[in-house]
Amino acid sequence: MGLIQELQYEVKSANRFQQLTQKLASSKPGAWVFQRSLHPVDNSLFKLTNGKVTVAGVMAGLPVIVLTTTGAKTGKLRPMPLLGIPIGDDMAVIGSNFGQTSTPGWVHNLRAHPEATVSYGSAMVDARARQATEAEANAAFNAGAAFYGGFPKYRERASHRHIEVFVLQPR
Repeated sequence: MGLIQELQYEVKSANRFQQLTQKLASSKPGAWVFQRSLHPVDNSLFKLTNGKVTVAGVMAGLPVIVLTTTGAKTGKLRPMPLLGIPIGDDMAVIGSNFGQTSTPGWVHNLRAHPEATVSYGSAMVDARARQATEAEANAAFNAGAAFYGGFPKYRERASHRHIEVFVLQPR
């Protein structure tokens, strides 16, 4: 059984308000604001609702997971709300960082410690991350773009760096 089934993960269609929010979030100014503000709010909301609600899930209709990694330098647990992208029975996460100039910290954490926990709704699964092949990374970007138009824009804005993609599989 893959991660998708274990988490009972699903991608739903966004309504008009959510589609508008997605357009705002994928714009350069919107991405800049969300990259700096969404994580702390999402973590708090996720905790308050016992893993059932995230800001991006409600406002943009996006299938958000919480990926908990181990800090590369600190060894502390680091939860990060991310979009999970179905890749066959498993899931991919893309280190686009909203198209910003830097690679997100969770990428460095997964490189150092590939064991992680993935939460979606009330389900939690121990997972192991591996770097995606080039074909898997392209498939992840294409699959992600099917439900969130920001991914192609992020890829274009971050073209100066390699955007890392990881495949998450159950341990």
